[in-house]
Amino acid sequence: FPGSRRVETYKPQTPEQALEVVAGALSGEIPLEIQGAGSKRDWGRPSSSSALLDMSGISGISLYEPEELVISAAAGTPMVEIEAALAGHLQQLGFEPADYGQVLGDEAGRATLGGVLACNLSGPRRIQLGAARDHFLGFEAISGRAEKFKGGGRVVKNVTGFDLAKLLAGSFGTLAALTSVTLKAVPAPEEARTITVLGPEGDEGNKLLTRALGSPYDPSGAAHLPAAVAPGGEALTVLRIEGPVPSVQSRCKDLEELFKTDGRIGQLDRDETQSFWRGLRDVESFADQLDTQLWRLSVPPAEGARVAENILRELDGKYFLDWGGGLVWLQTEACEDAAHGQIRRAIEGCGGHGTLIRASAETRARIPVFQPQPAPLHDLSRRVKENFDPRAILNPGRMFEDI
Repeated sequence: FPGSRRVETYKPQTPEQALEVVAGALSGEIPLEIQGAGSKRDWGRPSSSSALLDMSGISGISLYEPEELVISAAAGTPMVEIEAALAGHLQQLGFEPADYGQVLGDEAGRATLGGVLACNLSGPRRIQLGAARDHFLGFEAISGRAEKFKGGGRVVKNVTGFDLAKLLAGSFGTLAALTSVTLKAVPAPEEARTITVLGPEGDEGNKLLTRALGSPYDPSGAAHLPAAVAPGGEALTVLRIEGPVPSVQSRCKDLEELFKTDGRIGQLDRDETQSFWRGLRDVESFADQLDTQLWRLSVPPAEGARVAENILRELDGKYFLDWGGGLVWLQTEACEDAAHGQIRRAIEGCGGHGTLIRASAETRARIPVFQPQPAPLHDLSRRVKENFDPRAILNPGRMFEDI
């Protein structure tokens, strides 16, 4: 490892080679930036590491048992390869992983399995089947101690101690470098349709989502697009219904009856449904203005529209709601650093939290990218980091400046 600030890239082809790289970094106390394909490299605080560990060379599906609904693959395996293998057996990943490549200024379709799990990326179906970490069965990884370790297994009920898989999901490579991942798969739905309601705007659209999620019709997607974001320029509330054909037909008919007085009702067929929700999942509405800031806010579902509109009384921007109103995608003009305080105060009042997904490197270095933690939780995060990575060589400062 050189001692200069020039970034050296290491691309191991096996877990053993990755272990050698980490061991070398540990012996020289050289910080390592860890990435898969790099599609989410600009999410988080900017790296100051002098060496890059590229895990995309450790790739390939090692086990797939369709009858057991379980798949294992190297962490650098492209998600498109995972999804194609599952689709060949009419299966899918239940958490509907998003691809943020385009909104972060990269290409779509480059995300890797390890990157998705490290960021705990979950799409619209989260409201029905849970987050990525809920489908994360097992792993093999390398800690900052240059030690190989593993956790979990190949079945859901395999945890007798601390569930390390859930700890690593969403840790952004700050605790360990994943080398292998095992996930639960689910059957793909036989049919998928989307009920559309044109007209209700903002909080009124949010209320439709609340009613739908409280109904017996079990939508697998529930989103609201204000007029400024909706494809036709008129506020749009959408509800996805999936399952066996007779069930989907019946539930769609009942939802149309439920909302017939709330706006103009329409319906998207299977192909239109897949295309629409893929674009919503990947935040394509906000992918064409890379000089703007992009925030992901998690709030109580009934508060989504009110929180967003309160923020936009002070800042220029636009938003849409996913997860039944619980996820607010907020795009704002590149604003003063103080604006992050306005945004976080608005969500803290209802118990929410916010993450800055897209901004310049200078902005991401100055303001908190992830929600600031209360002191006791921050101390706990620091102690966890010290146990996995005592010399702080794995993605140091990626999430918080002092961790």
